[in-house]
Amino acid sequence: MDKRNAMRAGAVSAAATLMMLLSSPAFAATGNSTEEQASGLSVAQSLGLFVATPIVLFAIIAGLVMLGTSSGNKAKAKKK
Repeated sequence: MDKRNAMRAGAVSAAATLMMLLSSPAFAATGNSTEEQASGLSVAQSLGLFVATPIVLFAIIAGLVMLGTSSGNKAKAKKK
């Protein structure tokens, strides 16, 4: 049992180390100085991306959760 736990811990730490190494800045793509800079987002695009999108996602997830809980309550009421 101890050997199995040691193997699992070794595999997890190896995977974590590999992920850390792959995400290091040394592997980041560097741009050429001859390439043009990409244009930034407008104010409306930024608000849509960072404000409206999370609110819409929250509303969708909350709606799905409420839908699931309300149908569960109806099923419990019918069983009684």
